Amino acid sequence: MKVEGRCHCGAVAFEAEVDPATVAVCHCADCQKQSGSAFRTNVPASADRFHLLKGTPRRYIKTADSGNRRVHAFCENCGTPIYACAIENPQTYSLRVGTLDQRQELGRPARQIWTKRQLPWLHELDTVPGVEGQPKG
Repeated sequence: MKVEGRCHCGAVAFEAEVDPATVAVCHCADCQKQSGSAFRTNVPASADRFHLLKGTPRRYIKTADSGNRRVHAFCENCGTPIYACAIENPQTYSLRVGTLDQRQELGRPARQIWTKRQLPWLHELDTVPGVEGQPKG
């Protein structure tokens, strides 16, 4: 499936081919911290199917507890996370689903990882009252 994505301010834009059956949710502490949310949703794109169309993301090198190092790319203007990849010769880019114009069409994630770090209230969200838009007041 062809997808297009961009950061919040539009300074970085890209296109890629992804397989919707490979969408994953990560509950690790790094993804929670870097997304500012309870989890991050990612979809891999092969390096030969990922193309920057506009801008150059800023790169941050993250060293995991395991010692593995990965690039985390984000817009230096608005801070939107764009992707993560290997430092040298990346084979895939882990695209941040929130940046994709087609995120609604991707459907349900195929798997979750780091579930031992999942926030305990996540499975209860359907019981929390909600509104379809911005609440008044």
